[in-house]
Amino acid sequence: MKKKLALLTFLVLVVNLFSQNSKNTLQSNEVWIPDNNDGTYSNPVIHADYSDPDVIRVGNDYYMTSSSFSHFPGLPILHSKDLVNWKIISHAVIKYPIDEFNKPQHGNGIWAPSIRYHNGEFYIYYGDPDYGIFMTKAKDPKGPWSPLKLIKKAKGWIDPCPLWDDDGNAYLVHAWARSRSGIKHRLTVNKMSWDGEKILDEGVLVFCDSIKHPTMEGPKFYKRNGYYYIFAPAGGVKSGWQVVLRSKNVYGPYEDKIVLEQGSTEINGPHQGGWVETQKGESWFIHFQDCGAYGRIVHLQPVQWKNDWPIMGIDYDGNGIGEPVLKFKKPDVDNDLEICVPQTTDEFDSSKLGLQWQWQANFDTSWISLKERKGWLRFYSQKFPDSSKNFWNVAQLLMQKFPARKFRVTTKLEFYPQSNFEKAGLIIFGNDYSYICIEKIEKGFKIYHAERKNAEKNNLEEIIESKKVNNNKIYFRVDVSEKAMCNFSYSFDGKKFIQIGKEFQAKEGKWVGAKVGIFSLTNYKSENNGYTDFDWFRFEKN
Repeated sequence: MKKKLALLTFLVLVVNLFSQNSKNTLQSNEVWIPDNNDGTYSNPVIHADYSDPDVIRVGNDYYMTSSSFSHFPGLPILHSKDLVNWKIISHAVIKYPIDEFNKPQHGNGIWAPSIRYHNGEFYIYYGDPDYGIFMTKAKDPKGPWSPLKLIKKAKGWIDPCPLWDDDGNAYLVHAWARSRSGIKHRLTVNKMSWDGEKILDEGVLVFCDSIKHPTMEGPKFYKRNGYYYIFAPAGGVKSGWQVVLRSKNVYGPYEDKIVLEQGSTEINGPHQGGWVETQKGESWFIHFQDCGAYGRIVHLQPVQWKNDWPIMGIDYDGNGIGEPVLKFKKPDVDNDLEICVPQTTDEFDSSKLGLQWQWQANFDTSWISLKERKGWLRFYSQKFPDSSKNFWNVAQLLMQKFPARKFRVTTKLEFYPQSNFEKAGLIIFGNDYSYICIEKIEKGFKIYHAERKNAEKNNLEEIIESKKVNNNKIYFRVDVSEKAMCNFSYSFDGKKFIQIGKEFQAKEGKWVGAKVGIFSLTNYKSENNGYTDFDWFRFEKN
């Protein structure tokens, strides 16, 4: 009997091991997997630039959104069943209803949103520092989302978050953008209509302490055990801390307590995010860490409540303030879930572009086609802006976020230009950028590697290396290693790759991480411009 029991136990272990390996095999090409497939997870849970994340739970489902600034489609919506495994499911803003955003507006637009569920609908609020507070809502987070509604025209109002109280009142808390208002350490609460579509007063200043918390922004509004809570990051993006305010009165006075700090860890500026409770009452905090070229990546911290104060992460030194964890037990959600990560690789086999892609500004669907050649993305050559000397003001860059510290991207393309100087290529883009491309010249083609540092100054690019070629069918590759060091190469058979140019260090953009993507451009505006067909765009481990 004991032998049979031992054999049965052994078989169960083998089956479990096989099951775990199968899950990992399915994800073998992913460049960052936070789920350790053993009941634990590793931070960051998303190694990509989802700045200023906010999260809610509705039933057994979790939803997250984040800042998207002037990249569109904007306001990404991500879905998870356990706060660790996430997928992009939609965008709440397809195009911005302001003509100015038909051209790149680096660092402007959609700042620090909040997402809430009220009266059977999902609501998202965000502040545009130049225009005011906007709201959109949907019955299904996959969309469609309602057209953006400006509920408060204002300059310098940012980071709004609503609270529907249990007494029938509704409120909105917001911060201030110093670059527009000269204020960076105050939080204001306004009365709001129950339907969430109107601000009803000029607001009440509820917190201001420029000595203890010289910068205060990104507030999130909650109510728990009779207390009103405002979770707010302080001290600045790269080296700040997470503060929680509480009061028995919505307008204060509010007590303040630091609940998360870098401490002895390497996780700088652990702050700005959202608190959420699981189905079983566990508390968790999603927040970002600023990692330069890699953007503001997303971490998940356990939360314990003590005397009606939250402590995030682990209080390693016993000072009453939590510090971020790198590895921890996954949330208990009673589900056997598939491991997944936000989308990256795109085979262009669908009739729609993958949700991981964004343009640099409002876009026109005529720029590309997924129908002209089945299984390929046709990218029509777009006119380079007349006033631009480099790519800084080019809207027609199709890009996505860096998904890990190290990765490789390869794309296969066929180039069909109609005039000289048309070009298509693979780009790493930020305040500094670099790319590899193929360009039509008088006789044949040339491949070259170029870069531009401090692109915002609109200086001409530097061509690092150029080679004449006769083949219009080519593979481009970039290898990204630690510290965002990038090396470009090309191939004519997809097997032997030839390095070109020199190593380039990627840099973040304006409030965003570096991006990787593709382009097809021309110097001439004509209905007879050529195009480039991209067969696929693949990420793999480097």
